[in-house]
Amino acid sequence: MTDTIEHDLLIVGSGLAGLRAAIQAAKTSSQIKIAVISKLQVMRSHSVSAEGGTAAVLFPEEGDSIESHVYDTVKGSDFLADQDVVERLVHEMPAEIYQLEHWGMPWSRREDGRIGQRNFGGYSFPRASYAQDKVGFYEMQTLYDTCQKFDNIEFYNEWFTTSIIHDGQKFCGVTAIELASGTFYIIKGKALIIATGGAGRIYSYSTYGLSSTPDGLDMAYRAGLALKDMEFVQFHPTGILPSGILITEGARGEGGYLINKDGERFMKRYAPGKMELSPRDVVSRAMMTEIKEDRGFKHETGVDCLKLDLRHLGEDVIARKLPAIREISMKFSGIDPSNEPLDVRPVCHYMMGGIHTDINGATEIQGIWAAGEAACNGVHGANRLGANSTSECLVWGKVTGELAAKYVLENTPPPFPIHLVAAEEKRIFDGIFHGRGDVNPYEIKQELTEMMNEKAYVFRNEKDLVSGLKKLRELREKTWKHVDDQAKEYNTNFTNVIELDSMFRVAEVVLLGAIRRKETRGAHARTDYPERDDKNFLHHTLAYYDTKEPALKEHPVTITKYKPVERKY
Repeated sequence: MTDTIEHDLLIVGSGLAGLRAAIQAAKTSSQIKIAVISKLQVMRSHSVSAEGGTAAVLFPEEGDSIESHVYDTVKGSDFLADQDVVERLVHEMPAEIYQLEHWGMPWSRREDGRIGQRNFGGYSFPRASYAQDKVGFYEMQTLYDTCQKFDNIEFYNEWFTTSIIHDGQKFCGVTAIELASGTFYIIKGKALIIATGGAGRIYSYSTYGLSSTPDGLDMAYRAGLALKDMEFVQFHPTGILPSGILITEGARGEGGYLINKDGERFMKRYAPGKMELSPRDVVSRAMMTEIKEDRGFKHETGVDCLKLDLRHLGEDVIARKLPAIREISMKFSGIDPSNEPLDVRPVCHYMMGGIHTDINGATEIQGIWAAGEAACNGVHGANRLGANSTSECLVWGKVTGELAAKYVLENTPPPFPIHLVAAEEKRIFDGIFHGRGDVNPYEIKQELTEMMNEKAYVFRNEKDLVSGLKKLRELREKTWKHVDDQAKEYNTNFTNVIELDSMFRVAEVVLLGAIRRKETRGAHARTDYPERDDKNFLHHTLAYYDTKEPALKEHPVTITKYKPVERKY
């Protein structure tokens, strides 16, 4: 008999969206039992790595406006954002900034004592509220501290959730492995919020922590929920070499320059109005064009790159506003940015796509919501503007937390379909843990992630994408589903192979969506279809799980005020 635990509301994922949801649910009712389930210790969630800022209109009297933030976001999305969702984000964000402040968030300050805001790419006003360059860390600490004030929030640290159990209409529970003991559990619940973050580790050159594999997305996908817009992968212009660790956009927001081997600020050729502070897709394409036209540098590892120059900012500004960047640069590339430029190139940083939800974060199954980067509510369209992601986590953390708590109070779960637990146990224990194979799963993982770097990077084309898909399917056929380490306690070999299983399914959705979208829009740049095609592709892509291959469907974009026009910066 499988061990069983019961709670009212299950939140899988303990980053910004998960913690904000837990707080809001606990505030909505002190009667409901809330479980926050995380495969890590809470403060190791990848949200702590967010650096640059959280976008909100705080000072309309100084020239910023709600309308401007909405339009910047819609234009930044290359007109694929759902405009009603963008309006909700922008309207609700200022209150979230002040709410965090009341909970103890140490925002950086202007001379007059008001909250500091810096320039970020694609915005017409400095509206990225910041705390040095450690925004995510401070926000996480603030939310985690606040969670401790509620007796009805319980944390399950280092529990790996493997599947969602529902009866076809309504949510019933999840299955999970307690990593410390290796014990397999059923966790029953009336409602679920999926807040497991992005899938960036399907690329090997990536800003994501090693834990950011798509198990949460895959769990939803296998449960019959659609993944939406997965072809849109954001490449951040400034990943440090050789590790790919993020150098925040805040470095350019504070006045940093991008330069080529001729020493020129090349962005003047591509976006003379915004220069280095153009949206990320524009800057990444410009950088790869410079490299292709032989105006880049060669890093000592042989990789092509460009330089980010902060020297003119001066030691004081770097020490005061970008201390973590200086520390990262010195630790991971041996360079002090006060003295010499950094080697950078575009790096996988964010998934615009995720679990298909509506404006409230609700999925297609009753009692299940998704929030943060794991969700795709349509707010970012084809390209996210920097500083809107932490904002999204806060707003939809709050929204889903409240709705899920109210749902718990008003609904009773259906009879529990225990046969689904047996099927899941068979999949992960018979199929993986006790599986037998002659191929090293870690080598397969390396091949898969390097293939994604090569075939589905900043610029894409039919030939590369199709050969990438073929390679993925060949790798998947090899006998890698086996675990050499047969220990029960903390078996990372086991969890790594389960993660790899998820990576295959989600990477396949990314590639198929990219093949199907024969246009260039936002972060999806096709060299063989260089123009945006609103007539044929002004729609979201939905992917549903099928045993043969993902079933792709189209989903309309909500346009309220702004008709698509050409994007110029």
